[in-house]
Amino acid sequence: MLKEIFYTGMGATALFKEKVEEEIKKLEEKGKIKTDDAKSFLESIEQKGKEEDEKLKNKFKEILKEVIDELGIATKEDIAKLKEERQ
Repeated sequence: MLKEIFYTGMGATALFKEKVEEEIKKLEEKGKIKTDDAKSFLESIEQKGKEEDEKLKNKFKEILKEVIDELGIATKEDIAKLKEERQ
């Protein structure tokens, strides 16, 4: 379920980006915005999107770690520690 939520968010983000790019292109064609300004705006949106994507991934990882802890599932680190103790 978390995976579906994650992918839905990513899809919405991609759709939003496409719509913004279309609107910027229309403004450029009508001469209401300069090409350089449009490029700068799109670059800033893309950068913000990357930052938000990173935050979302980190939050997703946090939630997964909490679920793993609550369920008591052993992690790779737990298994490595046990192997180390056996030797």
